[in-house]
Formats: sequence, structure tokens, C-alpha cells
Amino acid sequence: MMQAVAQSPFQLGRPGEIPKEGLLPYFTVQINRKGEVSADGGSFFDLSDSKRLKTIVDAAYFAEDSVGEIKEFRLRYLKAEKPDGSTTIVFADITTEQATVANLIKICALIAVLSFAVFFVISVFLSRWAVKPVDKAWKQQRQFVADASHELKTPLTIIMTNAELLQNEDCGEEDKNRFSENILSTSGRMRSLTENLLDLARADNGTSKAVFEEMNLSEAVYDSVLQFEPLYFEKGKNLYYKIDKDINLFGSAEQLRRVADILLDNALKYSFDETSVWVELIKKERICVLSVKSIGEHIGKDDLKNIFKRFYRIDEARTGGESYGLGLSIAETIVKEHKGKIWEESKENENVFYVQMPI
Repeated sequence: MMQAVAQSPFQLGRPGEIPKEGLLPYFTVQINRKGEVSADGGSFFDLSDSKRLKTIVDAAYFAEDSVGEIKEFRLRYLKAEKPDGSTTIVFADITTEQATVANLIKICALIAVLSFAVFFVISVFLSRWAVKPVDKAWKQQRQFVADASHELKTPLTIIMTNAELLQNEDCGEEDKNRFSENILSTSGRMRSLTENLLDLARADNGTSKAVFEEMNLSEAVYDSVLQFEPLYFEKGKNLYYKIDKDINLFGSAEQLRRVADILLDNALKYSFDETSVWVELIKKERICVLSVKSIGEHIGKDDLKNIFKRFYRIDEARTGGESYGLGLSIAETIVKEHKGKIWEESKENENVFYVQMPI
């Protein structure tokens, strides 16, 4: 705009042919070769104060640069030399420009502060989200070690007590046999617990020794049912089963049979006396579902949420303290390795475990 004004003919009382877009408050001054000064306010400025005008003109005229600012008066100037030896100086007010820049700085500062706050909150959230699995794993590990230590402490105490009694001089032959049997039985339970702990540790570390291959799940479940039939008979319970034939999938026959063993053993321990347990294995399109249904104590929602946790036991008294609460946790780990899922549903006194896996 200032260049357009400087190039237009200097006529007092007329703003000249300049673009209306982006028009700023301005005035022009022309100094001829004799040093005479003529000013045109461009309808924007009061130029009646000759002393003030002279100070402004001298500041621009004697400046080395052809373009610059006079900060004291909030003006920008542009000097243009004419062919006739005269000089035209255009002065434009920069008050609006400075206010706009100041507002822009304030807005940018406000946006920067708000953005920093938002990014800080997001970073805190993301950091907590990223650390959450590590924190959960650390807490689970500490809980696992504490629970394992507690479970091992009891059998070790029993073994030490019986060993001390064996060394007693007053101990008879019958008592020695009984103490020896207690030590042997407790040692067997400790060995079973240790093996289960090692299996879970291998699964956590991804170093499971299971061999995956094409296998017949129907045969694995059937073998497990046949193994448990005498045990159910001894307890006065009935075991019924319905198994679809030739359900094949890619997995470990040994591990999946162990899942069936755990569910059948769980039903044997926690079902009511003189009741029946139903085992069903069916094929549905691309999945198969194994269910084990028993009649026993109703399982509440809180217990259903925690039942697959390690060392969690709903009713230790009903098992005589023989269960360590690791079976269902091991079963869940095996099922997850086979890309499946396991859950339990409880309605009144009917408890059903479901295992669903792709085929």
C-alpha cells in the first residue's frame, strides 16, 4: 500500500490511485529540491502541528534506510526518490499492527499454555497406561511369591514335625510308620505343588515344552473321562458324557487332556454328594465347546471374577486342604495358549465350566 502511494502523483487533498484492500491510516510528505515540504494527510491525520510534523519528517528524511519505523510516533515510513530530484515519504500508522501482533502473541501464549497442559495430561495418562501392565505383572509376581511361600510353609512344617517325632526315643514302631507315611504323603503334595508352579512359570516366560500338532480332542477328553469314572464311583457320584467324534485341532494332546482332568477333578471335589456330573464336547462350525456341569454350592459374582486367579480357593474346607488353588489357573493358561477362552457360569446350584477353542 505504501509503495502504491509513493508511486502515485502527489496531489494535495487527494489520496491518489491506490488499492482499497488493506488500506491503512497514512499521510504523505513531498520534499522538493529546494527543501520545501508539502504534506497530505490522506484524510487520516491532523498535520496542523508543524513542529511535530518537522520532527517526524526529519527522522525519516535523514535516516539511512529507505524503509523503517519511528517507534516514538508509531509510524512506518517509506522514502521514494523522484526523477525530478524530489523525495516522497509515505508514513503509515502501525498502531493497529502492533495491537494485532500483541493480541497474536497473547493468543499464541495462551494456546501454548493450554497445549502444554493438554499434552502433559495426555503424557501422564499414556505413561500410566504404558506402565500399567508392568506394574500389574510386578504385583502379580510379588503376590505369587508370597502365596507360594505360604503354601510351601505348611507342608514343610508338617515334614519337620514328623521328622522330629521320628527321632524321639519313645517313638514306637507303629508311630514311626505313621510319621513316615505323613512325611511321604506331604512330600508328594509338595512335589505336585512345585511342578505346578514350574508349569506356570514356564507359561509366563513363554518357554512351555508343549508340542503342538494335529490331534483328536474327542479322544483326549474321552480318555480323561474313563480315568475319572472309578473315582466318581468311589465317591458315590455319577459321571455322564456326550462327546462328538473326530473333533480335530492343532494343539497339544497332553495339555488339553490336562484341562479336562482339572475340570473333572474340580467337579469331583466341589459337587454335592450323590449327584451327577455331565461332560459334553460339541462341534459348532469353526469352534468346539467343552462343558463340565455339576451340582454344588452357588458361586457368587465376586468368586467368578477371581476363580481363575492363582491360589484362589472358594471353599478350602470342602477339599480338606488338598487343593492349592492352581488347577483352574493352569487350565486357563493352557486354553489361552490354544487361542481359546475358558469361563464359568453359576445359576442356583448348577455350576458349568466352558472351554471354547478354534478348530
